[in-house]
Amino acid sequence: MANLYGDFSHNIDDKGRLIIPSKFRDALGEHFIVTKGLDRCLFVFSEEEWQNFERRIRELSFYDKDARNFTRFFFAGASDCTLDKQGRITIPPILRDYANLTKETRIIGVSTRLEIWEAGLWEETSNIDATILAERMSELGI
Repeated sequence: MANLYGDFSHNIDDKGRLIIPSKFRDALGEHFIVTKGLDRCLFVFSEEEWQNFERRIRELSFYDKDARNFTRFFFAGASDCTLDKQGRITIPPILRDYANLTKETRIIGVSTRLEIWEAGLWEETSNIDATILAERMSELGI
């Protein structure tokens, strides 16, 4: 299981190439998956974590409409990625459009996955009251 932690700023170039911070490269491995994430970001999974994620989604009922839509959401945009010699990946246009990635990005380590955010949206999203959030998490037993 990957241990991905941290917050890094990088620019995406006109060809859709984005540097993956060296801190994350070993944990991701040579081959990994980028897909649409929640909240208009992209999720990046190592092969092992993607297989775990995919297994859980496959367990959802085929007969449940929300489960089918959830499955489509993640799999339709999924893209296999490998790093080039400069430690960059090329993010397909459909994923760049979904996450509104045009220049400044934030790459966030979230334990078992990375999230790639448009920098301004990350600033809005991460501007939370941690006390209120902690209270909500305690209601969930955390």
